[in-house]
Amino acid sequence: MAYEIEDIRTSQEIFYYLLEHHEMSEEAQERLFRGYAENERIQNLVKSQGEAAECDIERYGDVVYLIPREDNTFLGFSKAQLKQLLCKSGGTDKDYYLSQFVILTLLVEFYDGQGATSKTRDYMRVGELQNCVSGRLREGAERAEEDGEEGASGGGGHSGGERLGLAFSNMIEAYEALRSDERGSRARTTKEGFLYNILNFLQKQGLIEYVEEDEMIKTTKKLDQFMDWNLLNQNHFQRVRRILEGGSVH
Repeated sequence: MAYEIEDIRTSQEIFYYLLEHHEMSEEAQERLFRGYAENERIQNLVKSQGEAAECDIERYGDVVYLIPREDNTFLGFSKAQLKQLLCKSGGTDKDYYLSQFVILTLLVEFYDGQGATSKTRDYMRVGELQNCVSGRLREGAERAEEDGEEGASGGGGHSGGERLGLAFSNMIEAYEALRSDERGSRARTTKEGFLYNILNFLQKQGLIEYVEEDEMIKTTKKLDQFMDWNLLNQNHFQRVRRILEGGSVH
């Protein structure tokens, strides 16, 4: 397929804009958005540039997103970077996996993977999230103990190579090592501060709105679209459910 110089130039404009902003809406950039949405040649060129940069370029409704792939630590985050951002100073893998468990719990509480849209609620309180995390950790640990199995994420074996879950005992250990502070401490060494930093991180990524004065969490259009269009189909949802319940991921 031969490309005209104008198509190439427009595709470069679009890709540069996506590198800078990670998303491009029709409202903010109507000319570039229409160029991408209505011209297959331009769309192919932008996707090709994304491929070279280890990113996926996806359009969800009236927004085009640049999504770094899992191993893309240049445009995304490495495990070490996330550990530094989300966990207490000197945080271990146990703390890191606990932070990811908190995020998974939040997603499952907002989305259930059913119907035309996976979203089932408009908001939740921080205290409710904390209770959900505590409850799911306890339930998962009880199931893991009954099964006599530990997950692959933080130590312990698995039978026959067929079951891989989460190391609930390790995450509970990390969670219980965090102090409780009813005054709403922001220190990452407290349960409240640990959640606070995770919520602030998600807000900076444009995934949630965290209203501190009301201790309220709302999801953004960006996260809703990711869940409905890309991240959460029924198979993914059931897999996340099994993981949170301490079961097999297969």
